[in-house]
Amino acid sequence: MGRIAFVNGRYVPHAAAQVHVEDRGYQFADGVYEVCEVRDGALIDVTRHLDRLERSLDELRIDHPGERSALTLIMREVVRRNRIRNGMVYLQVTRGVAPRDHGFPADVRPSVVMTARAASRAKADAQAAAGIAVITVPDNRWDRVDIKSTSLLPNVLAKQAAREAGAYEAWFVDGDGFVTEGSSTNAWIVTREGTLVTRAAEHGILRGITRGVVSDVAATRQIRVVERPFSVEEAKTAREAFITAATTIVMPVVSIDGHAVGDGKPGPVALGLRAAFHDGVERLSA
Repeated sequence: MGRIAFVNGRYVPHAAAQVHVEDRGYQFADGVYEVCEVRDGALIDVTRHLDRLERSLDELRIDHPGERSALTLIMREVVRRNRIRNGMVYLQVTRGVAPRDHGFPADVRPSVVMTARAASRAKADAQAAAGIAVITVPDNRWDRVDIKSTSLLPNVLAKQAAREAGAYEAWFVDGDGFVTEGSSTNAWIVTREGTLVTRAAEHGILRGITRGVVSDVAATRQIRVVERPFSVEEAKTAREAFITAATTIVMPVVSIDGHAVGDGKPGPVALGLRAAFHDGVERLSA
């Protein structure tokens, strides 16, 4: 059975899924999205993801596409139809279809697309056991990266730069030399004193859902969390570093720009948070 997508009210074969050529998501990146983990057949942290989706829609003044309960039902159905046990579901809402004009169109309905795909937990766990490399790149994005919009070209270029350098992720660095976040992840370090440090969720970074859960889990383990900027040099000399996202959970970083972090191996704090992460999440059976 092939993959199934949801497009504007219809479940269709993934290979035949289409949106209109004048959909504003296609022409202007005028839309927002969310990525929700699926684990053991359950949707993870749906409430937090839909909270953030609604905030992003409101910030861009895009109409909500429907009741939250309806979106949740569709997410569960997309997961079910694609027989996803472990993986992710992708939800995108754009302003809709209208003749191309930069200003907001009147009387248009938002477009809604959902897809799902499987992922190997064993592969991800093996990657976490080995750790990943990151590189740093200048942060050249717009100021409102707190909105989870589909306008991701700088992120795409950063991720490609990481791959060409043999790394997994790229960390954006602001003009003052401080790390903001990764191209598709939030960035963390563990200081020599054992404190978790991540940048405050202002307009300079996305308020990651996984980031929030990690903070909660850390609190239950009596690990101090401080939200403040940290420099590339501080990260290189930290005890540990890691990234967080719905698609990676907690992923240890073992090198930054070719410089080993700690002893160059995944550390106990990151691995412990990864092991405990799903104790702090909301689960919704699909």
